[in-house]
Amino acid sequence: METGMEKLQLSELQQRYAEPPDLEQLEAALSGALQQNPGKIIVLDDDPTGVQTVHGVTVITDWEIGSIRQGFLTPEKIFFILTNSRSFTRAETEAVHREIASNIIAVSRELNRDYILVSRGDSTLRGHYPLETEVLRHTLEGSGEDSFDGEILCPFFKEGGRFTADNIHYVSDQGGLTPCGETEFARDRTFGYKASELGQWVEEQTAGAFPRDSVTMISLEELRSGGTAAIAGKLKAVTGFNKVVVNALDYCDLTVFCTALYAALAEGKRYLYRTAASFVRVLGGVSAAPLLTAAQLPGPPGGRGGLIVAGSHTAKTTAQLEQLGLSGAAVMLEFNQHLLIEPEEIAEREIQRVIQECTRLLEQNKTVALCTRRERLDLNSGNKEDELRIAVRISDALTGIVASLPVSPRFIIAKGGITSSDIGTKALMVRQAVVAGQIKPGIPVWICGEESRFPQLPYVIFPGNVGEETTLREIVEELNPCGK
Repeated sequence: METGMEKLQLSELQQRYAEPPDLEQLEAALSGALQQNPGKIIVLDDDPTGVQTVHGVTVITDWEIGSIRQGFLTPEKIFFILTNSRSFTRAETEAVHREIASNIIAVSRELNRDYILVSRGDSTLRGHYPLETEVLRHTLEGSGEDSFDGEILCPFFKEGGRFTADNIHYVSDQGGLTPCGETEFARDRTFGYKASELGQWVEEQTAGAFPRDSVTMISLEELRSGGTAAIAGKLKAVTGFNKVVVNALDYCDLTVFCTALYAALAEGKRYLYRTAASFVRVLGGVSAAPLLTAAQLPGPPGGRGGLIVAGSHTAKTTAQLEQLGLSGAAVMLEFNQHLLIEPEEIAEREIQRVIQECTRLLEQNKTVALCTRRERLDLNSGNKEDELRIAVRISDALTGIVASLPVSPRFIIAKGGITSSDIGTKALMVRQAVVAGQIKPGIPVWICGEESRFPQLPYVIFPGNVGEETTLREIVEELNPCGK
């Protein structure tokens, strides 16, 4: 692990490894393997940001059998089910994943269609792991499905600056690469952790059930050699649901790995997957696409103004809001979430104040940045689930504000995972959306379905941990070029 004042630079890592030989040949081999594999790829997304590398795919926001059937019947190789489980308690997460797995089995058997199941989690390693994949495994195997040989772990997410080298997972910032265990994300009040080395992280997260020396590591040296046969051999040797860590610095590494993976799958091996968004794109054969422009996102007829809703409290989000406010690209409207623990009439008065002011500004065709007070509301109870519940309560209040607005904005930007899920599913009533693409790297845009409250609304899902300080301002200025 890098120590001292000077951080490791991404360029230093990149210079250590040549690109794989015959990358075009590997891409062709992967394309052929995808065509030979008839299975649908189903991605369970623990918040809406998992579509941040794909385009032209469908997201469904519930897991009823009819909705899952619709997902199976889409023409694309891949579809997403938004679980939003990062906002759930452990008990809620377990119940939801058991139900989802059971419904997937039912539809798969009805349609006689095989599937690959991916649990898309946070690229900075937060979330209900290993709970989610353990519940999926036990439910599927308990229903007579074939047993799983192993679990693939790949938190690499290029667009968000998340890289894995020498089994250490890094988060990129302006100063260089920081081991993830030393970042603010590792100090998350609900999903905190200590290890940056992924073998140690597995041991930590599984409380020793899967010790570090049981983890199979796929190194950058192996990937950059292009030796797919050797990597496939390592994958075929994995048994007992042991873990496989995939190092990656660029998409070429995932091309090599997924080519080897499909070779192992063709010989009957079976895996579950806990990965970030970049892996999903390569596994599903989704091509790269240019960033979206404002002309591609005209918004619903009669839309007035724009709306940014920020619930995330990461340092990056706070800095982005400060830049937005200084630019004058939006009118800043603060919601004092600290009043939510006051008597109900005080909390309700604050909610109604914000609804009225936001409505007034939108009707004037203004762009409004609705943000929570930047000082976190911390209960300091010592109970992680208490902290999660207050986060959900704050999100519910923001959702209620958006749901009460009588005017449709031209666009909505939601900042933060829990916030963006709740606004999309509860305030906008989206049941099915199409991912148009990304407006900035790692920042996806849904086009809301006809069943939603504001059909054809461009809904920008902006993760709390992505982008530079100026990124939010740049998106607002692009979507609203005439100013606030």
